[in-house]
This record gives sequence, C-alpha cells and structure tokens, in this order.
Amino acid sequence: MNGFHRLGDELYVEELPLSKIADIYGTPAFVYSQATIKAAYMDFTNAFADYPHQVCYAVKANSNIAILDLLARLGAGFDIVSGGELQRVIAAGGDPGKILFSGVGKQDWEIRTALEKNIACFNVESASELARLVRIAEEDGQVAPVAIRVNPDVDAKTHPYIATGLKESKFGVAPEEALSMYIDAKQSAHLKIVGINCHIGSQITDSAPYLVALGRLIALIDELQRHNISIRQIDLGGGFGIRYKDETPLPINAFAVAILQMMEGRDEQLIFEPGRMIVANAGILLTKVNTLKSNGGKHFAVVDAAMNDFIRSAYYQSWQDISLVKQPADVDSNPVASKIWDLVGPICETGDYLAKDRQLAIMEGDLLAIHSAGAYGFVMSSNYNTRGRAPEILIRGNEHFCVRKRETIEDQLRLEALPGK
Repeated sequence: MNGFHRLGDELYVEELPLSKIADIYGTPAFVYSQATIKAAYMDFTNAFADYPHQVCYAVKANSNIAILDLLARLGAGFDIVSGGELQRVIAAGGDPGKILFSGVGKQDWEIRTALEKNIACFNVESASELARLVRIAEEDGQVAPVAIRVNPDVDAKTHPYIATGLKESKFGVAPEEALSMYIDAKQSAHLKIVGINCHIGSQITDSAPYLVALGRLIALIDELQRHNISIRQIDLGGGFGIRYKDETPLPINAFAVAILQMMEGRDEQLIFEPGRMIVANAGILLTKVNTLKSNGGKHFAVVDAAMNDFIRSAYYQSWQDISLVKQPADVDSNPVASKIWDLVGPICETGDYLAKDRQLAIMEGDLLAIHSAGAYGFVMSSNYNTRGRAPEILIRGNEHFCVRKRETIEDQLRLEALPGK
C-alpha cells in the first residue's frame, strides 16, 4: 500500500491533504503513513508464514517510539545497534525476548544493560567482543545468548558506504574465524550459542546475494554440527531495497520461495532484519519553497528543509522523488514556466542540496514533498547551523499525531552551560 496519493490536484497522506498538515505543524516536517508501515511489515512476515521465522525491524532506519510501538503490536522483534536503541524499544513496549543486539563496538554498559533486560541474542562481531561478553556475563552472573556474525564475502552490488558483506568491511568475521569462535564459545559456561548471523549490505534488489550468503552459512552450520555445536537460528540480516526512482525491489513472495527451497529439510528458525523496506516509502519530508534565484543559467529553489534535516542526498548522492503538494488545476494556465531546478537548503554549504536538475513549475511559497524519506531521514538529522530538528507526524486514516515536536532553540541550549567565572 502507498499511503500517499492524489485526489484531484492535491497530494494526500491516507485521508488527509498534506497542505493541512503543513498548516497545522509548519515546515519542514516528516510525515508518516501508519497504514503503509503496517502493510509493508505484514507483506514481509506473511511471505514466510509457513516456516518458523521472526522479523526483527532494524531500529536504525527510523527509531521514533510511535513507529516502534506500532511494530511491536504487530509482533515484530527488533534489531538494535546501541544501548540507546535498546532503551527506545523498551520504552515503546517492545519484547526484550525479541531483541537482537548487533554492531561492532558494543560498550560494557550497553552489554550489561542488554543482559539485564534478557535480550534474545548478541550478534558478536569479533573475538575481542566475544571475550568481553564472557567477562561481563561472568562478573554479572549471567549467561549471554550469542550468534556469530559471519562476513560471507558477498558483493551485494550496492553503494560502497552500505556494502557490509565484503571481506574488506569492518563487519563480522571470516567463516574460518567464526568456526574457531564457536568452538571457544562452547567452552564457556556464560555463553549460550543460539544462532548464526550475516548482513551483506543495504538497498539490495537482487535475491542472488542472499542465496549465496545463505549457502555459505549452511555450509558453516554443517561444519559446526561435526563439532557437536548446534545452531537454532539463521539470521540473514536485512538490506532489502525499495523503489526510489526506477529500481525494481525484490518481490518478497518470490524471495521467500527461493529461500525456503534452500531450507528444505532443515529446521533452523529464520530471522530477517528489514528496516528501510518497512518505513522508507511510508514517509515524506514536507518542505516549502522559500526563495527562487538564478545564477547565470542555473536555477535554484531554496527550500526550508536542508541537509541537516535530510542528509541522504548530500551523503549518498541519493535520488529522491520530488512532487508539488498542490498542482495547478490547469497546468497550461500556470503562470510559472517549467524550469530545471536544483532544490537546495539554506545551510552555508555548497553540498546542501536535496535534489538536482528537476523539471518543475514552482513558485515561492509552494509546498513540496520529498518522497521515500521515512528511512534514514530524521534519524540522521542534526542541529548544524543551530537549526532545530523537524517534527514527526504520524497519520492514521483521517487522524494526525505529533509523535515528535519541532525542536526549539531552547531545547538545543538546555544541555549547554557557560563555565563558572
């Protein structure tokens, strides 16, 4: 389901016009469709309904507690990468018994907190981390459930910043090192081996890399069995791509069929960690055109959103669809000629842009929607140039909820202090 659609000349989110949301909450603002989030989650989990599995939403994609609460009520588990994300999931009512803790640099306090909460599993990424986990679990009189994150050296053919399954990336360990780590883990009374994990990258639109990775994990599982080490769970990670421009996302049902064919005759539970595919197309960034200007033959539309609000374009050179919230009823009578615009923000950086070379007929004061902004949008925002972060608005049918208020200068200054004189 796509919660964003046009009725006449107006762009709606579910049953509400986006212009109304702008009138109430101002711009810039992140706007999310609850129905779209629910539909994306249900499509994924239903595709594997005939096989034991757990979908663990990747919290880093969008960590607003209202979204976490929605997913928890749908039965989701959660993939976290920090102690802060753990506390968010707990605050949102998430089940600690469905939480996986990933990440290469877990700190002692984060490990201790996760042990206290009795999370489902630590995805361990190095021999050093395994030793640290043993030490802390022993000190605290706990038994830590573990899976080793294997780096299967699979090229997912994605952006280099989000390719995580190659041997030169910082994530996971080589299969031969994983074997040694599992053998060591079996000797500890303070570790419980529950699974095996990999994550090969993000924005992947081809099933082949997943199938190669699964094959390599299965081979390692069979080798572990010869060492009397049993694996109950196979975590294939996330990274499932979405449509931003002209990509063809993985058909989830066909993907499930291919995965389950490889699992025929096996009984390990499957775990997946989708994030982007659940929330990206459920969100837009609503912004207003503030200034139009031209430098020579180059045309710039300066909007009130900026790279501090949405850094994907500047950081990843990503392509986001841009549309007018209100289109002229008669395009031919529009007083503004269509031009090719760069959409830029007010930040004092040449790299502060949201889109380049877009054919648009716009005027100052027009509302624009930056699509596919539900993932890696607000969570990557900052206060650069002392700009307050945008509010987050959740839409449910004809209801709207402010699930994070607009940040004020008072909010920013609250944590700062002048030194004593």
